[in-house]
Amino acid sequence: MKYTQHNLDKIEKVAEECGYVIRYERGTFQSGYCILQDRKVIVINKFFQTEGRMNALIDLMPQLEISFDALTHESQKVYDEVMSVVK
Repeated sequence: MKYTQHNLDKIEKVAEECGYVIRYERGTFQSGYCILQDRKVIVINKFFQTEGRMNALIDLMPQLEISFDALTHESQKVYDEVMSVVK
């Protein structure tokens, strides 16, 4: 998967379809991101470029509560592609 804004938007859409809110803010995250599980909020370092943002979301994907059946067909393909990269 190439590091483009279009692909980043697709990955963000997968998380958003499952109720997660993605925010880009500054903070002192050790890993570059933070998850607020109870509120389904993902906070990613706003200083990351597209590649860093995509890597953070790809790293997070296995930890998120993703309901595969709730995703659109396009998002299911993106989710499968992301999960194949993670494994």
